Amino acid sequence: MGEKPIYVEIEIQDDIERIWEYSQNPKLHEQWDLRFTSITYNDKLPEEEVQTFTYSTKVMPGIQVTGWGESKGTHEKASGEKTSALHFGTEQLLSPIAEGKGYWKYIPHEKGTTFLTQYNYDVRFGVLGKWGDRLFRPVMGWGTALSFDVLKRWVEAGESPKTQYRRFFAFYAICFLFAFVWMYQGLVPKFLTQHPLEISMLTQLSPLTGGQASTAIIWVGMAEMLFACCWLVPKLQKRLLQLQVVIFPFLMLSAIIAAPAAAIAPFNVITLNVTLWILSIVGLLLLEQLPSAKSCKRKRGEAA
Repeated sequence: MGEKPIYVEIEIQDDIERIWEYSQNPKLHEQWDLRFTSITYNDKLPEEEVQTFTYSTKVMPGIQVTGWGESKGTHEKASGEKTSALHFGTEQLLSPIAEGKGYWKYIPHEKGTTFLTQYNYDVRFGVLGKWGDRLFRPVMGWGTALSFDVLKRWVEAGESPKTQYRRFFAFYAICFLFAFVWMYQGLVPKFLTQHPLEISMLTQLSPLTGGQASTAIIWVGMAEMLFACCWLVPKLQKRLLQLQVVIFPFLMLSAIIAAPAAAIAPFNVITLNVTLWILSIVGLLLLEQLPSAKSCKRKRGEAA
C-alpha cells in the first residue's frame, strides 16, 4: 500500500449516534454509499469481536463485483469520539482492488459531528495495475466524497439518497446530451459535409459570399465542437446553461429568418431549440440541489 491513502471528511449537523446508525447499519449504509450496491452482515456469535460482511457493487447491468469485509472492532474515547476499523477485499479479477484497510472516525462537537474516513488498498496486476490506479484512485476518492455529501443531505434535510442520485445523474445526462448535440452539429453538417443549408443560412445572415461562407462554416463548426468539449468541465456547466437560456431563442429566430422553410420541416429548428432551451432551464434547476464531492475536505487539516 505504497500509494497515498484516500481521505474524506465532512461536517454533519446532527448527533454522533445518528451518524453512527446511518453508516453502521448495512441497510442504511448501502443506500447512500455510491461504492456499494448491497452490504450483508454475516451471522456473528455474541463472543466474537469481528463482524464479517459481504458486499456487491454493480458495475453495469449484468456485471457486478462481490467481496468480503471485516469490521475490526470499535474504539470509543471518553470524549465520545468513535473509530471503526475495516478490512476488505475481493477475489474477483474484475476489481482493480485486491485488499485494503481503513477506518471511519466520528468526532462529536457543539455543532454536530465530524465524520471522516481514511483507507488504502493494494492493487492487482502488478505495474499495470499501479498505472491503472492513477485513474481509478481519484474516482474512488470522488465517489467517497460524493457519498458523504449524500449522507449529510439525508441526515440534515431528510432527502433520500435515491432522490439525490436520480437528480445528480439526470443533470449529468443533460450535460452529456448537450455535449453530443453541439459536437454533432459542429462536426457533421458544418465541418465534414458543409451542408448547403448551413452555408445558405450564413450568407443570409451575413455579408459573406458563398465561397467565404463555405470557409467560415468550418470555423463555426470547430467553435461548436470546442463548445461541446466545455460541457465536460464541471466548473463551466452552470455558466453554459445560463448562456444557452439566453442564446437559444436568438438562434431559433435567426434560423427562421435565414431559412423560413426550415421552420416547418420535420424535427425543425423550432422544436429543437425549444427543447434544448427547456432542458437548459431544467438543468439550472437541478444544479441548485445537487450533492457534491466539493462539500468534503480531501486532505487532513484542510481548511473548510
